[in-house]
Amino acid sequence: MAVGVTARMLEHRRFVEEFPRVYRHRDTVLDANALIAAARLALPDDACLSHLTRLVPLGLEFDDLVPLRFTLARDHHLRFQRIFVHRTSRMPPHRAGSVDVEGAFLMAAAELTPLEIVQVADWLLHRGHLRLDLLRDLLRDQHWRAASGRVEQWLPMVDGRAASLPESHLRCLLVAAGLPVPEVNADVHDHSGRFLARGDLVYRSIRLVVEFEGRQHALSTQQFQRDIHRYGGLRDGSWHYVQVTTRMLTQPRTTVLEVHRAMVRAGYEGPPPVFGDLWEALTAEPLVRLKGFDGIEPVER
Repeated sequence: MAVGVTARMLEHRRFVEEFPRVYRHRDTVLDANALIAAARLALPDDACLSHLTRLVPLGLEFDDLVPLRFTLARDHHLRFQRIFVHRTSRMPPHRAGSVDVEGAFLMAAAELTPLEIVQVADWLLHRGHLRLDLLRDLLRDQHWRAASGRVEQWLPMVDGRAASLPESHLRCLLVAAGLPVPEVNADVHDHSGRFLARGDLVYRSIRLVVEFEGRQHALSTQQFQRDIHRYGGLRDGSWHYVQVTTRMLTQPRTTVLEVHRAMVRAGYEGPPPVFGDLWEALTAEPLVRLKGFDGIEPVER
């Protein structure tokens, strides 16, 4: 209105109503951050960005962006397409319209599997977004939140040295199957002490490197050349290595068995994988399932 655009003009097909009372030009493409900014304009000022949506501006690409998540510390009757407004009796620490990372992670954890909880925590820690001391304080202060117990249970498996979500995924599978805990993103050297590579997962006692190979390794010529140099160096330095791909992670048991075979070839004499209680617990169902867009989160009331 300040620049002379009238309500009648907004009815023209040049404009799209993204959210109630929030419009964009039809040729304007909104990225994730712009979509979140547009959603804020449709909500009350005290609605705070929360859950996994709070982590999107940090660069996390983990789940479907929609519905966008916000939280209010009061009753409400807000219903929006593509926005879910949670209700809580007590807000976690927040500032500038966003729940702090520790609180957003704890709130999101109710809708994540244990494996996903560890993956997201690893990702946040590695990039310096999450403080474990603040998270533990919050777990004590707001122990009534749905996922508090589950987060506490799986925190010992978290390792902030993991550089990517798939690396965390792979490590969790191996550990949950009872295989030794590997070093994460560790440097390896030949017998003379010459640096060879930094391995995703390293079993130093048997000189084995387990590498996750994402799509970028195949699409990037530069990365591909680095990989050739790295693997050549490992061979020259008498290290064994095994590669795990994104597709392999969709067959977790097969992947663990493949890594175990590589470990045995490298000299591992420990127990074989066991797909028991810890393995089953790692992929347990989330504590809360979002049902529709009713804007109410009963477990947090």
